[in-house]
Amino acid sequence: MDCRIWDKNETVSRDEMEKIQLDRLQKTVKRVYENVPVYRKKFDEAGVVPEDIKSLKDLSKLPFTVKSDFRENYPFGLFSVGKKDIVRFHASSGTTGKPTVVGYTRNDMETWTELIARMVTMAGVTEEDIAQISFGYGLFTGAFGLHHGLERVGASVIPMSSGNTKKQIMVMKDFGTTALIGTPSYALHMAEIAKEIGIDPTKDLNVKLGLFGGEGSSEAMREHLNESWGMFATENYGMSELIGPGVAGECHALKGMHISEDHFIPEIIDPATGEVLPKGSVGELVITTISKEALPIIRYRTRDITSLSYEKCECGRTTVRMSKIQGRTDDMLILGGVNVFPSQIEEVLIGTPEIGPHYQITVFKKGYLDKICVDVELIDESALESFSQLETIKSNIKNRLRTVLGIDAGVNLVQPKSLERFEGKAKRIIDKREGK
Repeated sequence: MDCRIWDKNETVSRDEMEKIQLDRLQKTVKRVYENVPVYRKKFDEAGVVPEDIKSLKDLSKLPFTVKSDFRENYPFGLFSVGKKDIVRFHASSGTTGKPTVVGYTRNDMETWTELIARMVTMAGVTEEDIAQISFGYGLFTGAFGLHHGLERVGASVIPMSSGNTKKQIMVMKDFGTTALIGTPSYALHMAEIAKEIGIDPTKDLNVKLGLFGGEGSSEAMREHLNESWGMFATENYGMSELIGPGVAGECHALKGMHISEDHFIPEIIDPATGEVLPKGSVGELVITTISKEALPIIRYRTRDITSLSYEKCECGRTTVRMSKIQGRTDDMLILGGVNVFPSQIEEVLIGTPEIGPHYQITVFKKGYLDKICVDVELIDESALESFSQLETIKSNIKNRLRTVLGIDAGVNLVQPKSLERFEGKAKRIIDKREGK
């Protein structure tokens, strides 16, 4: 197993890490209280001042930051520095309103580059690699974040951006791409297109590593990626509000994503009450940034459901590991009182041999009841000619969904390659219920 480690802070003792965290937390809390009116108001309403933060346990005294804080203070209301100190702006897509705007000082850019260098090193990237970035370049943080960190470790970077899939594959073949960076759903689409044009990714291309993020994925999706490409697929975690990609990533042990704790303090809370849960509990991930200058964020509610493990990893790192995201509190579907996450459905679908990895979930009302239906693609179009074969496949999927979800789900089997493909984040859910 490749255990190369980029930064010594990835292996410090728990006591030493907590000293680093407390020092940086205290400085960050003072910074936002003095420079960000939004936080001063939040702190005053909570009855807390920077001097109250004497230990890491005191973090729970601080108020949460949520997505709406960014929208309500658009564009620069959460910044702790003036615009003259910002060397880079990024923003979310803003498809549901004003975009989430983030900024970076020169020191922030250096921190971001180093965090990505850690992340890609733990995934196995070296100076020998040719890395093709298939995230879209632009206001989205993914492409630019990975770009600088990959260059920092010495890898050769191909800034392809997303789209133009056939050209992506041509470049992969001609340039000898060894590492693919993008969303897992787009990587599957690329493999599909490669086969259509007569290229077998496992034999005709040289992609050995996959670094995927930007959307959640299941273990079944990882297996499918590995099989489709002949690669070693790893997952990474980040969001623009925190810094972009680089918050956490997987090593070759694949036993959770290592969080860079000297830059981010994670907590797990009960999403309903906001109460901090004991170590090992499953709940909502909350993160406080402790090294950012332009946009320090206190106790950001990510809405991601996960758990944390503080045991030393076999790779030698001592940083806490977050488990694979089980779902998001805002993506969770409540159907007849039952909580359903899209990742649960994905596990069932990708584990079914007769169907492909692409799917669409539709939620709707039938009378007063919530119903769910899943559209999935057949691999072999000839199956559409056999009613009995279709019914067998459909019954198998429905039974497995009932076992996993605890509810009945409708299943539609559709023609191969008939569902929409996504070059960026996949949009899997259509909610037709009133008010959704």
